[in-house]
Amino acid sequence: MRVKFVFIVCIVAALVFGCAKPPIAEMDSAKEAVFKAENDENAVVYASGTLARAKDSLRRMQVEADSKRYDAAKTHAAEAKTQAEKAIADGKAAAARAKDESASLVSGLRAELDETRRNINGARYSQLNLDYDSLNRDYNSASDTTDQAEVDETQGKYNDALEKGRRVRATLSDINQKISYAVPRNKQ
Repeated sequence: MRVKFVFIVCIVAALVFGCAKPPIAEMDSAKEAVFKAENDENAVVYASGTLARAKDSLRRMQVEADSKRYDAAKTHAAEAKTQAEKAIADGKAAAARAKDESASLVSGLRAELDETRRNINGARYSQLNLDYDSLNRDYNSASDTTDQAEVDETQGKYNDALEKGRRVRATLSDINQKISYAVPRNKQ
């Protein structure tokens, strides 16, 4: 009797597990979500880590499905879809932040250039001991880079605009610091 019972349980288990079907709808939905995220520029640029996790979950989903572990494949499909949707949302939010930050940074560069030009002219007028050719080269480079940052911003290349804007600020700070150090200090 006991052998017969074990035999029946084995047959039922074989039928249940042998007849299990892959979660096709969930897998297709996950593939579609990851494809959408891979083709979303903001997700690619600003949420690459989250997108990579979505792609990894998709890969694991396929491995599990190929191994006929359909519950695990379904779980990974859900993870892939969730991560892909998160990559799109995070990319959109990060792009908005980068846009705002670059607009703020780039819009202030012209005033900083003007102030630095006045400082160079004042130093020259005061006959401070400085390498004015070097200062002018650095200033002109900063001005050219500002032009490029403005173009990048208008073209929606916010990360490039930010990087260039930060470089301009560092150059202008360096110029102003050299001028400041050249000013004689009154000893009391």
